[in-house]
Amino acid sequence: MGRPWRIEYPGALYHVLSRGNERRDIFFDDRDRHLFLNILGEMSERFEVEIFAYALMPNHYHLLMRTHQPNLSRSMHWLGVSYTNRLNARHNRIGHLFQGRFKSILVENDAYLIQLSCYIHRNPLRAGIVKRLADYHWSSYLAYAYGRKSPEWLSMELILSSFEGGAKHLAYREKVQGYASEERRLWEDFRHGLFLGSKLFVDRMREKYLPESPHSEIPQQKSVARLDNPQQLLEEAAHELGCDLETIRRSARIAPNFRDDRDLLIYFMWNTGVLNNMEIGQLFGLTYSSISHIVKGVKHRLEYERELGEKIERLYSQFKI
Repeated sequence: MGRPWRIEYPGALYHVLSRGNERRDIFFDDRDRHLFLNILGEMSERFEVEIFAYALMPNHYHLLMRTHQPNLSRSMHWLGVSYTNRLNARHNRIGHLFQGRFKSILVENDAYLIQLSCYIHRNPLRAGIVKRLADYHWSSYLAYAYGRKSPEWLSMELILSSFEGGAKHLAYREKVQGYASEERRLWEDFRHGLFLGSKLFVDRMREKYLPESPHSEIPQQKSVARLDNPQQLLEEAAHELGCDLETIRRSARIAPNFRDDRDLLIYFMWNTGVLNNMEIGQLFGLTYSSISHIVKGVKHRLEYERELGEKIERLYSQFKI
């Protein structure tokens, strides 16, 4: 697997996720969770990192943060090593705790903060750990939704200031409770597995940070480099599958074998991150909700249809995705 592309600059916003090695637990008891939060606070102060929201799950964690210095990699490396060393010492264990490199999503601006905080705070609910978020004590949700005591390093003012009136905690609670229906729209702006924002934002980052020759070990750079001509990428992928792109796009009723090729191409374009769902829909004459439905269906089929999996792997291999 290639290296992730880290774009770092003062004031950058990130959604960060890190999983346990082999998806194993990274917290063994509540003392470990307290330990992690204490180290997170140390990291915040040491590296000038502003933490807006967090959620500690059994085998991974989520952070919503802003780096005031271009030091995402340094700060996250320090966090991971410091926690691993102290946890290993406490439990008399050795070896890695986290699964390789952390994942980071570069966020365009503050406008995404409320939505991302809702997404992060709903993690325990989606995972089936609790039936009510009020029962989960290892995220920043209780501080936002009920005004419970929070760590001194947790920066809540920016998100809460978006709610008018005096009952900001109640307003935030209601926002999170009703967020499930909005979540899909948030990820409409997720691009290249790296950016959350508009196409204009991606273009700016591309112009400023993409090298003339994308690095062979950083697939995201290659994906962003293809922005100039997504139509050509689609045509080349269709040729690789041996299907007629125009037939697929013009047919009102598509035969099953053509439908498979079309759905696979849609999934491929979606997975590269070159276009969002609405833009992919425009290429195929479909609505963005149809694209979402097709992507979900292909994801499910890839779990048990070997031939479909081999086709998508062939595309990944051909285009180095």
